[in-house]
Amino acid sequence: MDYLPVFLELRGQPAVVVGGGRVAARKIELLHRAGAQITVISPRLCEEVLAFLTRGELRHVNATFEPWHLDGVAVVIAATDVREVNSAVSNAARARRIPVNVVDDPELSTFIFPAIIDRSPVIVAVGSSGHSPVLARRVRQQIETLLPARLGALARFMGDRRKTVQQALKPTERRPFWERIIAGVVGTRVLAGDQAQAEAAFDRELESSRDADVSSPNAGLGEVYLIGAGPGDPDLLTLRAVQLLQQADVVLYDRLISDAVLERARRDAQRVFVGKDLGDHHLVQQRIHELLVTYARQGLRVARLKGGDPFIFGRGGEEIEVLKEHGIPYVVVPGVTAALGAAAATGIPLTHRRLAQSVTFVTGHTLGEDTPDWALFAGKGKTVVFYMGVAQLPRLTSRMIAAGAPFDLPVAIVERATLADQRVISGTLSTIVEIAQKAQVSPPALLIVGEVAAFAQADIELFTGEVVDAHRVASVAQDSPA
Repeated sequence: MDYLPVFLELRGQPAVVVGGGRVAARKIELLHRAGAQITVISPRLCEEVLAFLTRGELRHVNATFEPWHLDGVAVVIAATDVREVNSAVSNAARARRIPVNVVDDPELSTFIFPAIIDRSPVIVAVGSSGHSPVLARRVRQQIETLLPARLGALARFMGDRRKTVQQALKPTERRPFWERIIAGVVGTRVLAGDQAQAEAAFDRELESSRDADVSSPNAGLGEVYLIGAGPGDPDLLTLRAVQLLQQADVVLYDRLISDAVLERARRDAQRVFVGKDLGDHHLVQQRIHELLVTYARQGLRVARLKGGDPFIFGRGGEEIEVLKEHGIPYVVVPGVTAALGAAAATGIPLTHRRLAQSVTFVTGHTLGEDTPDWALFAGKGKTVVFYMGVAQLPRLTSRMIAAGAPFDLPVAIVERATLADQRVISGTLSTIVEIAQKAQVSPPALLIVGEVAAFAQADIELFTGEVVDAHRVASVAQDSPA
């Protein structure tokens, strides 16, 4: 180990920065965040350093460096572009046994600045012993994606309750208790910003731990994460989704979840398939409700992994009703819904200033007589995205035409959006049924109807009559009034 990693307590301590350029400004920012009393020694100051001075956040000495400038100082940083000056600062600091950093010169430094992940009061520092600061920053970026933004709030929550736990529990009981707090309902609620539920869950956990013979009805209760997995590409998972998948004990997933997404779950998590390919969908959904409640009552963290977004045709609303009824804590993590993923993957803008002023998402499972007015979907300047509508394609297109939509209105079917085997099938309202049959389209697939569908780069395309493409759309748009 080339360096001993330490954290200096500099709040209220005098610190000197020699140099007034932009590099110095970056170090001043760090010292300021640490609460140091900063003095800058330099004949000239850049705009960034002048801003600190204007706000009264540092003292300026308009002079060249002299060794006595370091008398009584806690830490020194040399950030000039003159090595002789930097060397003089280093020698003066070493003579006074003051920690010194010379920017980009480990030989003249007694300490180096690491790449920092700031989740105060949690601080993570990554260093390369001065060999490769760029590599250290890259490692920092990789670690940072794994750490929740509210990690510091969790540390403060625990710190505020340390004395209470010390008074309530024996020393041998405290560490297991805190581990349950971090990994359980309390930690999840704090990270979600739900202070009230976090406090209630903490009180239950402490009560249960204090007296093994006294248990509240919710003691040992687990929690459920309703996670939107996006349209299939694992890189479209949100950071929050990955974080919760990494701590879930059980993962309930359906047929829309790709293997690549499932791989982001914790390796030792129990995986339970709850797909709806066969049988009565209502009965399958009831079984999912039962599993969510059963696993959570066993004190487990349950991830309900859903394709797209839980609240867009994902039955997430039904599941939270069940969880509320049984008093089970839950977290909802939004995902990239299939329409947005398909649009991005195919270059179809769902809205366009001249072509489409609104977009409507419709489920193909409810296309009966009681559906909304079809004229609403068929009107000019609209984009309609039909989820799960491939099986209803003939009926759907005929209803659109009957409601007044033009025969040559562009249509795109996006099959397995965002995945490696994605296909785009283009046509019009009058041709898409035949094209889809010949292409043997199969779920999961989305149907995008509207002028913007002409922007799609199709794998299979067969129009009858006039060819409708993005160039024609652009031409029409230019001729239309703004």
